[in-house]
Amino acid sequence: MAITPSEKDAIRLAIYEIVETVPYGRATSYGAIAKAIGYPMHSRLVGKIMASCDSASNGIPAHRVVNSQGQLSGKEAFGASHEMQRMLEAEGIQVVNDRIVNWRQVFWDPIREIALP
Repeated sequence: MAITPSEKDAIRLAIYEIVETVPYGRATSYGAIAKAIGYPMHSRLVGKIMASCDSASNGIPAHRVVNSQGQLSGKEAFGASHEMQRMLEAEGIQVVNDRIVNWRQVFWDPIREIALP
């Protein structure tokens, strides 16, 4: 299923809206976000959109989004390779070898956590 440019813009906005709600000290995954916005097979698209997110200027906490195993797969988007880890650790999230320790406890599932009307 091809995604049109206007759909991609709507998806980007939906992704950003979810990421803005990820609580301090928690993290979620590209796949969880894809499921929450109704595109469960598009976790890579979520990753690409998050990679181009300019958190420094828009305040979206992109550092709280990792892969489904808790690995910091998007750390290159933060400039210095250690910056994403530094940001997570500043929130109390322990990272070892580019992977979140206690991933199951840190994981925030938008489908379960966001109360939809």
